[in-house]
Amino acid sequence: MFEEELTRSVLGVFYDTHRAFGFGFREHIYVLAMERDLAAKGHRVEREVAAMVYHRGEPLVAQTLDMVVDQKLVLEIKATERLHPSAESQLFGYLCATELEVGLLLHFGREAKFYRAICENRFKRHGPRFASNTTSSL
Repeated sequence: MFEEELTRSVLGVFYDTHRAFGFGFREHIYVLAMERDLAAKGHRVEREVAAMVYHRGEPLVAQTLDMVVDQKLVLEIKATERLHPSAESQLFGYLCATELEVGLLLHFGREAKFYRAICENRFKRHGPRFASNTTSSL
């Protein structure tokens, strides 16, 4: 399994964070708590990472990833009662637009739920693009 140890570590922090806060906080609070706990476990955490989307080989627009852990794992974090059906597609799109191959969608709903996505670089239509423009990291 791709990045199994890293994924397990992040999911442990996710469940700990959900137990600590429960449901009802804004996404930003969960992100900050996870960032702090992941850094305490020795992970490199980058938040609000810019990833360039290309169209016909030309840069089109930068999209912002919630979090990247150890330069290997994309985290998309949602704090809603119901997860919008497009959330999983959004995560997959992030993987397609970057050189990163594994992502987790972490849903801080009434119940903690996660979804894992993989998009291997060898299957991507264009050469992977990834520009790290971190606005915050611990």
